[in-house]
Amino acid sequence: MKTFFARRTRAAVAGSARLWQASPLTYAVLIFAIVLSAFPLYWMFVVATRTNDVVGAVPPPFIAGQHLGGNMRRLFDNEQAHFEKALLNSAIASAVVALSTVFFASLAGFAFAKLRFRGRNALLLVIIATMMVPVQMGIIPLYMVMVHLHWTGRLQAVIVPFLVTGFGVFMMRQYASQAVPDELIEAARVDGASTFRIFWSVVLPALRPAASVLALFTFMQTWNEFIWPRAVLNPDNPTVQYSLALLNSAYFNDYTLMFTGTVVATIPLAIVFVVFGRQIIGGIMEGAVKA
Repeated sequence: MKTFFARRTRAAVAGSARLWQASPLTYAVLIFAIVLSAFPLYWMFVVATRTNDVVGAVPPPFIAGQHLGGNMRRLFDNEQAHFEKALLNSAIASAVVALSTVFFASLAGFAFAKLRFRGRNALLLVIIATMMVPVQMGIIPLYMVMVHLHWTGRLQAVIVPFLVTGFGVFMMRQYASQAVPDELIEAARVDGASTFRIFWSVVLPALRPAASVLALFTFMQTWNEFIWPRAVLNPDNPTVQYSLALLNSAYFNDYTLMFTGTVVATIPLAIVFVVFGRQIIGGIMEGAVKA
């Protein structure tokens, strides 16, 4: 009997080892996918370090040049784009919208997942229905609201309409319904905790991985938003994407200047991705240890 179980154990270990072994073809496909995804970013950086005469060169250059500093000086000295102010505006708007969306979506997701109140399912259906309406259909009425509030050309016009999203509420509701046990909430109630205290001290830490993902996606979406800032702001108070569009001229396209601006605008996104990526992994590992 012991021999039988020993053989079964060795077979299970060998099977798991084979499961984690990757074939050379797998490595080749992954390396090809990485190169295919990273090459446009690398070539963008190469062009940002050179002059305009290499944009249409055949074959294109693959080695960085020595003009990145000069291109960055021209970028921040451009009086038409206001790029430095655009970076600040985008950072403020993206951070405020991301934090607000995570807080309100987590709060609403907790309520829809764990609290019992009249009309809960109907309200959830209304929130899901808002996700089915194309964003472009709401631009005109939303712009009319901004004109009525005298917010056109001001940064709050980019922030206030997006402080919470239906997708964020639905995502946090789905995660909270599985990640937060009902017994944990009942135990907190027995200890005398209020509903908000339960949310802040018990539910929100359990929602950390999903909250990090939502914050990352919301920050990136707000940072890359172009249509709404272009409609509601003016060239003197732009966001990053609007500022990049202002670099275009009617008679001449300075591609190195545009690529330099794109490189600078990508750096904050990379930093946020690294930070929230660590939070996501840390939350997942913390939950695995507790489990």
